[in-house]
Amino acid sequence: MDVLLVKRAQRGDVGAFTELIEKHKTALYKAAKSYLGSEEDIADVMQDTVLAAYEHIGELRKTSYFKTWLTRILINQCKDFLRQQKRYVLSEQIAETAYEMPENDREFYELVKELPEDYRMIFLLYYGEGFRTNEIAQILEVNENTVKSRLRRGRDKLKQVLCY
Repeated sequence: MDVLLVKRAQRGDVGAFTELIEKHKTALYKAAKSYLGSEEDIADVMQDTVLAAYEHIGELRKTSYFKTWLTRILINQCKDFLRQQKRYVLSEQIAETAYEMPENDREFYELVKELPEDYRMIFLLYYGEGFRTNEIAQILEVNENTVKSRLRRGRDKLKQVLCY
C-alpha cells in the first residue's frame, strides 16, 4: 500500500504524502525520542524531517524503501540537531512525556535503556519497528554484520539483566 501512496506523492499528491506521514509518525516519534530529550526538540526535528521528505520524495528511487528512507532522514536530522546544540541527552535523563506509550512498549523501552548507547537504536529499529538487519545497516550507515553482532551482544546483555 505504501508503494502506491509513494508513487502518488511523487506525482505531487499532497494527500498521499500526508497519509504516508500519518502512517509512520509514531515510528518517527519513537526514533526521535531515542536521540532527543525534549518534546519541543522532537517536534522540531520531526517537522524538519517531514519538510525534507516532502522536498525530496521525487528522488526516492525504490518506493518500497520509503520507511527506511524516511527513518534515515529523521536520524540525520537528529544528528544535525545535536551537532548544532552541541549536547547529547542520555536516554536515562529523558523525562516522561505526554505521549502515552502502550504498557508493552514502555517495558520494551525500559529494557532497551539497559543497553549501551550504540545498541539502542538497533534494538528500536529491529524489535520496535520491524526493520530487517540489512535495512538497519543502510539506515545507520554501518556494516550489516555490525548490526547482527550488536543485536546478538545486546540480547546477551539483556539476558544478564533479566536473569539477575
